[in-house]
Formats: sequence, C-alpha cells, structure tokens
Amino acid sequence: MARGLLILVEGLDRTGKSTQASILLDKLKPNAELVKFPDRTTPIGQLINRYLTDESFQLPDQSIHLLFSANRWELSQSLQNTLLSGKHVIMDRYVYSGIAYSLAKGIDGMDFDWCIQPDKGLIKPDLLFFLSNRDSLDTASREGFGQERYESLAFQEKVRDQFYRVLERLENYSQGTDSNRLQMINVTNQSIDQVSITIWEIVNRKLQNEPPTDFAFF
Repeated sequence: MARGLLILVEGLDRTGKSTQASILLDKLKPNAELVKFPDRTTPIGQLINRYLTDESFQLPDQSIHLLFSANRWELSQSLQNTLLSGKHVIMDRYVYSGIAYSLAKGIDGMDFDWCIQPDKGLIKPDLLFFLSNRDSLDTASREGFGQERYESLAFQEKVRDQFYRVLERLENYSQGTDSNRLQMINVTNQSIDQVSITIWEIVNRKLQNEPPTDFAFF
C-alpha cells in the first residue's frame, strides 16, 4: 500500500514558511494534516514554550537541544501511522531547524555530530522546501522581531549561516543545487501566490510519480 508524503517547509525567519505550509495543506485537504515544531501542546512542548517565552526560565543549552529533539520523538510514531494510512503530512520546521539553531549558539562540544545524534532514527522528509529571502533579515532589522528567545537580528544571522551548513551535511547541498528531496526556493520579490504555485508544481509532480512505500531515516 502506498503511503502519504512527508513534506517539510523549512527556511529563514520572515520567509513565509507557515503561510506556505498552510496553503499547501488547503490544497491537499482532506488527505493531509499539518504539524508544527515545536509542538507546544505536548508535555515536553509545554516546557519548551516556557523556555522560549520566559527569559527568567533558564536551562543548559544541551538540555534544551535534547528537549527539542524529544518533542519530535513524541510525535514520531503518530507521524508514521498517519503516513502509513495514506495521508500526507506537512511539517513546519523539523530536525534541520533544531540543529541550525543549536549550532548558532557556538557552544563548545555542541558540534554537528553531537546535535544530530538524538535525532538519528527519525523519519526523513520526502520533500524538503527551504525558503530563503535575500531581504528577510534586512526587513526584520527595520520592523523588529518577536518577543521570544532567539528572535533577534544578530542571532538570526548566525542561524542563517548554520542552516546552509546543515543542508550541506544532511542533503549534500552545494550552492544553487537541488536534489530529489531538497528544493531551494528564493522568495525574494515573489508574491505569496507565486511561491505557492512553485511549491505546488513540485509537490504535484511528486504525487504523479510512483508513491513511496519505505521510509528513509536520519
């Protein structure tokens, strides 16, 4: 039996990840569901939410990295079951964000190999859309970021640099090169509709091909 597709939307802040994930969900309904990470509704997700929203609540960087990974593991089995039922799953952020954000902190001992370890065994996406915008951080510097931890221009610049390193390690990405899984989409000067059309064309092609049966894992 063919399973559903696991479609991930990743990217830098202010690139419209959540918007595009929601648009794609609408196009695939009722045969799809949306998952956002971190999932703040789970027991571990609630602890992560407190960490992100309460500056007085402190945790070691190693601990919070493991909590983000554990949050993904909380949903791992239900994700597999949903996909095996034939439903598609669209994800807003996943392993790639988790590693990029931790690497951006520059903590001794928290290198790529350390950061990927707790995520080994999680399902890999069938399609990974990475949205970038040449002007996203410039716009954010003028308009301001949100109020949560990590939402500052200086930190987001570090995250941007680490994202490309993560893609290189996990997807053999080299500048300007896509793969069967990784699709780099520059949203600079593109409307929401233009980006959604590009994403849908790629997804639709994938749907027309022979559907996947096996899973790939990190």
